[in-house]
Amino acid sequence: QVQLVESGGGLVQAGGSLRLSCAASGRTFSTYGMGWFRQAPGKEREFVGGISWSGRTTSYRDSVKGRFTISRDNAKNTVYLQMNSLKPEDTAVYYCAAALYGSSSVSRDDYKSWGRGTQVTVSS
Repeated sequence: QVQLVESGGGLVQAGGSLRLSCAASGRTFSTYGMGWFRQAPGKEREFVGGISWSGRTTSYRDSVKGRFTISRDNAKNTVYLQMNSLKPEDTAVYYCAAALYGSSSVSRDDYKSWGRGTQVTVSS
């Protein structure tokens, strides 16, 4: 079982930046894709972006394309979410998740392990 711990959330003004980190336990981190999801109050958890096991393939939801960047460091068992030009609508709890496969997926059902989340609040 993979254990995931997110960090880096906080309060930021609109237009600002945050970098989230997700540290994974276990020696097989480099074999599976990773995803970032978010959940705002009263809304369903949604896919933000994902990265393949090698880091060569990334994908994003349309609303964050050009503003968010996912990367990973397999030597450190860590995946990152760099968030720039933040908007109030980005406010949510952000979760990282370990995929069942080497690629990421937009479907929550394709992830085997989840972190507890980190709060991101963007003020206007």
